[in-house]
Order: sequence, then structure tokens, then C-alpha cells
Amino acid sequence: MGGHDETVLLRRLVETASVTGHEDQLARQLVDDMAALGFQAHRDAVGNAVGELGKPGGPLILLLGHLDTVPGDLPVFERDGKLYGRGTVDAKGPLATMVWAALRASTRCDAHLMVVGAVGEEGCSPGAHHLCRTTKPDVVVIGEPSGLGTVVIGYKGILRLAVDIARPGSHTSSPGPRAVEVAAEYWEAVRRRLAADRAAQPAFDRAIPALVALNGDLLRARVEMSCRIPVGFDRNGFVSWLRELAGSDSLSVIESLPAVRSPRTDPVVAALRAGIRQHAGLPSSKVKLGTSDMNVVGPVWNVPIAAYGPGDSRLDHTDEEHLDLAEYMTAIDVLTTAIEELAAELTTGRRSSRAAAGTYRETAL
Repeated sequence: MGGHDETVLLRRLVETASVTGHEDQLARQLVDDMAALGFQAHRDAVGNAVGELGKPGGPLILLLGHLDTVPGDLPVFERDGKLYGRGTVDAKGPLATMVWAALRASTRCDAHLMVVGAVGEEGCSPGAHHLCRTTKPDVVVIGEPSGLGTVVIGYKGILRLAVDIARPGSHTSSPGPRAVEVAAEYWEAVRRRLAADRAAQPAFDRAIPALVALNGDLLRARVEMSCRIPVGFDRNGFVSWLRELAGSDSLSVIESLPAVRSPRTDPVVAALRAGIRQHAGLPSSKVKLGTSDMNVVGPVWNVPIAAYGPGDSRLDHTDEEHLDLAEYMTAIDVLTTAIEELAAELTTGRRSSRAAAGTYRETAL
């Protein structure tokens, strides 16, 4: 199959707007497109687009991408071998890569292949949470932009919090506490606590707080904070400290996801590395300071997992978002080989020398 069909599918995905919470049209379209390619395709109870191929009842290889994008109506066009538009990188390029790689690999392996375009990844991940309750794969590839020659092996976790503060009315000349001042002091206490926590460690290995919003007046105030957290961070202990610090004020935990990191020996990492080595040169790996659906499903399923997809993640959410089409086509080859490697290991118990050999570089982003 030539590159024209692969590019047409990608462009159709990008041309269909799918801001978080408004993925219905794209989900229906992708189900129809996968069905036309030979997938058993449907939408599940929460609106995920699901396509299945291969051997029913065989080892399940799940390729988990997402349908939604951040807001931003960008023109879709091709120029100099690149496709421009919202979602080309994050993450319709990786999702289209999964569709074509699964289709190619399905004719050469005995595994059960499932491609999912999940809803709400840029929000609270209802699509991924639903899959956690309804599906149990043997291995997982997450569809996110890693770059052609790179495997993403870890994402930082996140705590998003808000404190609502109320204080009795007082004159500005009064020595009594004022709500907006208490909110500012609360943030400073959090910042100091985490600044002292492994301050000399690399960014991936330490907690990084951010003040998202602080507003209010003498009577009422609200402070919103986000904290990117490392592997092993004691979320429960930290929230307990925050509640004690808040006292009678109201603390809300808006989002709480642990950090995830796969070892270099992870079978998915090894299979992707083998695909990169065969089609794109020396493989490397990286960890990311953001989060993805890997943070949602990884701790629940506890199976081999890593993220891969074409595109430069520095273009995520920007007005310059675009994907090199040659990179996209080669990424399909990489992922096809990786799926075949995983299927062989799952069905025969043997990892190829191609997957086991070689070294790779690791960076943080």
C-alpha cells in the first residue's frame, strides 16, 4: 500500500476538529475509516473509537492514542513535505501511525490487535479510565509524539489542587488575617516545602510546583496550584500535609496521577527500539515532564508499556504545529516492526536478537 492512503487518513483526522469534549464527529469518522480498512470497529460506552484486528482470544496488544486536541482553529495545509494543523503532532499523527501499523502487522502475527482513539486525554481522561475498567491488555503502546528515533519511557505525575479561603470582614488597618493574604501565604508554604525536597535532583526526579491562579479580596480568596511529581512521590502524605495546612479552609484535589516510568528492559521498549534500529538508526529514549494516558492506565494494568509516535513534542499546543510526512511514513514502519516483535514474544515466548541487541541514549524533556 502506497503512501497516498496513509497521508489521506492522517489529513482527514487533522481536518476534523475535535477539541476535548467535542470528539463525536471524529470518533464516528475514524470508526468508519477503520471499518473500511478491514477492522472490526465500533464506539464504546464513553465514545472511544475502537478498531480490532488479528486473532480473537490471542495475546492483546493495545495501541492507545487519543482523539482530542487543545483549542485552536489552525489552517490545514501541506508545504515542503509537512502537514500543518491542530493535532498533527498531538496526537493525530501518532494515532494514524497506529492504525496503519496495526493493519500491516495483522497479516503477519497471531496476536489480537486493538487500536483505540480515546476521548478526553487533554482533560481528565474519561476514555482511558473507561478502558481501565473494561480491558486487560498484555502490552500497551501509547500514541504520543516521541520523535522518529525515540521511545518515551516515563511521564511525571500531577497533583492539581485548589484552596478556598474565607475570613471575617475587617478594615485594612486591622491586624487580623485577610483572605487573599492567607491564600498567598499558603502558596509560599507549598513552594518552600517542595523547593527543599531533593532540590539538587534532575527535573524528572523532583516535585515542581506551579501557581496557576490566585484571586480574591479581604473576605474570600482562592489559590489554585499544580504540582508535577516524580516516581514514588507520597501523594497521600502530601495531601494530608496540605489539609493540615489549610485548617478550616476547603482543600480540593482536582486531579491526582502518579508518575510512571518503564525500565530499559521493558519488552515494549525493546520492541520499539528494534523497530527504530531497523528503520531509523540509533534509538534513544526520554522521559517527559508532562502527563499522558500512560499515567492513567500504567499503574492499573501493570503491564509492559511505553509511548511512541512521530512528531516534535515541542510543537504541542502551538500555532506552528506540523508533522513531517516522511517521518510519519517511517514511523509506521517502526511501529509495524515493533508490533511484530511483541506478537512473536507473546505467542512464542522468544524475543528476537533484533529486539535484545544494541544500546540507546536517554534524555529528559
